[in-house]
Amino acid sequence: MNDIETFAEIVKYVIIACIAGAIGYLVRKTIAEAKISSAEAEAKRIISEAQKEAETKKRETLVEAKDEIYKMRSEVERESRDRRSELQQLERRLLQKEESLDRKSEMLERREESMNQSRKEVERLRQEVTDMLQKQRVELERLSGLTAEEAKAIILKQVEDDVKHETAMMIKEIEAQAKEEAEKRARNIISLAIQRTAADHVAEATVSVVALPNDEMKGRIIGREGRNIRALETLTGIDLIIDDTPEAVILSGFDPVRREIARIALEKLIADGRIHPARIEEMVEKARKEVDAAIRDAGEQATFDADVHGLHLELVKLLGRLRFRTSYGQNVLKHSVEVAHLAGLMAVELGADARIARRAGLLHDIGKAVDHEVEGTHIEIGMEHLRKYKEHDDVIHAMACHHGDFEPQTVEAVLVAAADAISAARPGARRESLETYIKRLQKLEELANSFEGVDKSYAIQAGREIRIMVKPDRIDDYTCTKMARDIVKRIESELEYPGQIKVTVIRETRAVEYAK
Repeated sequence: MNDIETFAEIVKYVIIACIAGAIGYLVRKTIAEAKISSAEAEAKRIISEAQKEAETKKRETLVEAKDEIYKMRSEVERESRDRRSELQQLERRLLQKEESLDRKSEMLERREESMNQSRKEVERLRQEVTDMLQKQRVELERLSGLTAEEAKAIILKQVEDDVKHETAMMIKEIEAQAKEEAEKRARNIISLAIQRTAADHVAEATVSVVALPNDEMKGRIIGREGRNIRALETLTGIDLIIDDTPEAVILSGFDPVRREIARIALEKLIADGRIHPARIEEMVEKARKEVDAAIRDAGEQATFDADVHGLHLELVKLLGRLRFRTSYGQNVLKHSVEVAHLAGLMAVELGADARIARRAGLLHDIGKAVDHEVEGTHIEIGMEHLRKYKEHDDVIHAMACHHGDFEPQTVEAVLVAAADAISAARPGARRESLETYIKRLQKLEELANSFEGVDKSYAIQAGREIRIMVKPDRIDDYTCTKMARDIVKRIESELEYPGQIKVTVIRETRAVEYAK
């Protein structure tokens, strides 16, 4: 009984399970079908939206394509218009050129026609001239009684005689010019005749003047019982001359460097106002340092200007000392640089050693830097210093020969002597005494006034030119030239002068009337 109940229970549970499974299946199927229906609807919606979006994109793409096509068509049309415009311009240019060529062609044709007519006219005139010459020749033969050949022979004989005379004159003139040119070139090349240096002494400035703000400063410079002036003279080795000269003190001494130190120190003391022995010593020391620096700078600048390098430092300092040395008013340092340039240029022209010539030219007066301190001539002193500082023997020899103390053995020595003479003798290089200068000007004017027909004469340009006014009623234009030449010859034969003198003869006619 229990087994049956148990079986029945089992069957019941199985039936219940089957029913539950069927119910679950039906529920799941219903739910699945509902989801499938929803998915299909969603898919249809998505497809519809995609189709709509595709249609929109398609329309937009078509619009963009149409716009692009429109733009391309506009660009093509614009380029076509530009091309047509260019073609039209080219066509117009071609038409203009064609018209221009046509006009030129017509002008050439007219000119050619004119030339043909001119050629025919020339041929006609030539024929007429030929006929006329033939008639004249026949008439001349009849009148002269000579044939053309005989007349030609006579003319040729006369021409031959004239040519011989002219040739002889030309040959004589050329020979004279050749001799003059040969002498001139020989003087320039050999340069021996240019050694015109005077004696070895120099006339140079030995005083300097210092301006004072007032005359009271003189007493302060002298000091109590003269202690200030004694201190300044002792420290510098220069004499101070304080006299009645208003607002000025004179510094006297043969050593130009010491004189420059004294001048600078005194100017510093005057500017400072405190003048006593201790201050004087301090200012003199400062001035000495300034002058030493100026000497070194001047020497270096001179070597640079003269293109001379590798000099010993002591030689450079000696060169700088020449800045304060003068000879007949000519600055010796500038003179030395000028001699170096002249000697170097002549050496280049002659194919000599320009470096040695420039070096010797720059150093030729080096002895003058210390000839107040050392016994001997400036040449001897210079040779000693150049040997001391190991200068080349050719440079020493060229320097030693510039005043003729030694016989020159090299071309460079001759060139240095010539350059020294040229630099010293050129007009305006050195001072002359006032008396000599005035006498030369007076003599120059007296010589010009001695000629007949001279009204007035004036020496100008420091005696390097004279202008002569002549009387126009007695001297004509042609005589003016002859008078100028005669005056030049008189000046060359009777006067001594540096450089050259320009003679200008002036003839003028003035017409003066008065309005009343």
